[in-house]
Amino acid sequence: MPDFYGHPFSSYSWKAQIALYEKGVDFTWHVVEQGPALDTLKALWPLAKFPVLVDETGTYIESSIIIEHVDRLAPGHGRLIPADAKAALQVRFMDRVFDNHVMAVMQQVVNEFLRPPEQRDMTRIPPVHAALDTIYGWLDANLPDADWACGADFTLADCAAAPSLFYADWVHPIPDRLPRLKAYRARLLARPSVARAVDGGRPYRPYFPLGAPDRD
Repeated sequence: MPDFYGHPFSSYSWKAQIALYEKGVDFTWHVVEQGPALDTLKALWPLAKFPVLVDETGTYIESSIIIEHVDRLAPGHGRLIPADAKAALQVRFMDRVFDNHVMAVMQQVVNEFLRPPEQRDMTRIPPVHAALDTIYGWLDANLPDADWACGADFTLADCAAAPSLFYADWVHPIPDRLPRLKAYRARLLARPSVARAVDGGRPYRPYFPLGAPDRD
């Protein structure tokens, strides 16, 4: 059984967890806060970033790499990365879109609010909101009307999309003028693997520095 180092409120931990749940892979949770789990994580990955997954074949670092490994570990539960090379390229592209242009952008606002109030620079926030508006518009124009980010199958791209859009909508709500993106987020949150990750993080909602909204 793999050992999984992460945190139940961490977006990138969710991304990997969702894949593990989708593939039916049982794992041993090591919640990284302080103490032995943090010490072990630092020994595995000196940057002490999570998630990290360890099994009999090795140590896997970074959520997308963990998902690639998990997809090979349990191939009989549906492919998270298509066998077709062109389709796989599109899935990996959308994975990068959600990580780099939604998750990483949203995190800039969270990081600002993690500072003491007297050290926050609120002039940094409007450009982040503008960047999210831009990618929200692009996603609304390019996502399918139904199903998942890259078509009928739930993939790596959707594992990335779920935590990205969950938290981004808390930081800068998706406007009503983008119904396709709002509907896609709702479909993601209804997916059992995503709902399981979200539920695992509920006790930690007071940690959210902007104040967690009373929804989702």
